[in-house]
Amino acid sequence: MATNTPTALGIYYGCLALFLSICHNVFLIYYVDMFVSIYKIDKLSFWVGEAIFLVWNSVNDPLFGWFSDKSILTAESEGKIISGPAVIMKRLRAISINGPLFGLSFILLWIPWGHPTLQFIVCLCLYDGFLTMLDLHHTALLADLSLDGDERTRLNGYCSVFSAFGSLSVFLSYLFWDKENVVSFQIFCVVLAVFSIIGYYIGAKVLQQQYLHIYNKDDSLHLKHLHVEKYDKSQNKKEEMTIKQYAKEVKSHKNFMWFTGMNLVQVFHCHFNSNFFPIFLENLLGNHISYTTASLLLGTSFIVPHINNLFFLSICRKYGVYSVIKGLFFVKLLLSMFMLSTGPGHVVLLCLFIASNRVFTEGTCKLLNLVVSDLVDEDCVIHHRRQAVSALVFGTSALLSKPGQTIAPLVGTWLLSQQTGHDIFQSGHDVGSVRLAQTENSEEKAMVEWGCFQCLVIVPIVCAILQLIAWSQFTLHGKRLKWVKAIRSGSAFANV
Repeated sequence: MATNTPTALGIYYGCLALFLSICHNVFLIYYVDMFVSIYKIDKLSFWVGEAIFLVWNSVNDPLFGWFSDKSILTAESEGKIISGPAVIMKRLRAISINGPLFGLSFILLWIPWGHPTLQFIVCLCLYDGFLTMLDLHHTALLADLSLDGDERTRLNGYCSVFSAFGSLSVFLSYLFWDKENVVSFQIFCVVLAVFSIIGYYIGAKVLQQQYLHIYNKDDSLHLKHLHVEKYDKSQNKKEEMTIKQYAKEVKSHKNFMWFTGMNLVQVFHCHFNSNFFPIFLENLLGNHISYTTASLLLGTSFIVPHINNLFFLSICRKYGVYSVIKGLFFVKLLLSMFMLSTGPGHVVLLCLFIASNRVFTEGTCKLLNLVVSDLVDEDCVIHHRRQAVSALVFGTSALLSKPGQTIAPLVGTWLLSQQTGHDIFQSGHDVGSVRLAQTENSEEKAMVEWGCFQCLVIVPIVCAILQLIAWSQFTLHGKRLKWVKAIRSGSAFANV
């Protein structure tokens, strides 16, 4: 094996994150505004669509994970082992197929082709379906490619670098976004999608070739299909795994359950920030900063978390992922309480808080895949698996935490309505904008600003408290994690 091959493999692995981030960041910021302000979806249809999306968004992760890794569980029940390299090649083939389909589903969001309600439901479900397939296989590769914690942080670092480049699309998107004429924005989105489609197809194929070069020619022949090996038949075979049995195993995995509870709040907070970032900018800072400054603030808040993640990863190598995440929760809590005490009148502090709130929240999200990778190892050890079911563990984690993605816009719109006295659906129909502060009455404007400010600072305070409670119960760190790694390292595994 060439010494530079692992580095090349890591670069190509990280490159796949670029093709997702250039589209997904734009989706997170504009899909609510697009359907409310441009397509004029009514309030009932929006809530019904989000409810359907909530069910689909939660179910598809474990469903796709189960279909992906069912062959591994079936092989174990038959006294066989599917080789790690074969599983990796299977995941890469899935990425090469679902990547282009993800790009096509992204295009459907921005071009009106049917009734707003129908388009809202169909587009969200299609987009999230292909996003889930990509995310499951890409994150599962993090656990499959290496067992070593430092190696996983290195791979995660490559993803952060390329995701930062992908976030540059946010800078450009704000310049193209014009509610009076969305044609230029639609063309911009189509260009992003085409780049993503080509990138995913070529990137996944090249990554397959790079991975094949790690093994000699004889081993490579086995990787074209799932390579199954039999082990000592004198060992007891497991009964064939069913969904019900797997659910019982998940329920008994205490660290997994505490993690998903914490992650549910994290997903909610991340999407709350993304969905309502433009509203906070417009209503709290719109009269104090220029359009260009707002664009820079928006773009920076998406790019800096990826760059900052490289710093967090270096700290993780020294202090461990658990301690770094706990520290980030405390930082989020303290910053929010400080901002609440100062009020919305300090423009510079408000700009810094809005940006840092996203930076630290997204920074935490970037580290969570490392935690799930450790949970994959613990699942493999405590349930005596011969081959890890990485995609299934990642998918089940998403089942219990991804509802936060759908809850965020629902709770956010309700909170804004309660705190400001304005319904963004009605304001959107009036002037084609989700801008709340439309009145000339200074007292009413002040009430709207204060309501937005309350939502901005109270949500992270509540989230941080809930997360610190859940995280204090998580024990997969220190000696426990070292024990799991020691046991797992004795099993068949494909190292980079």
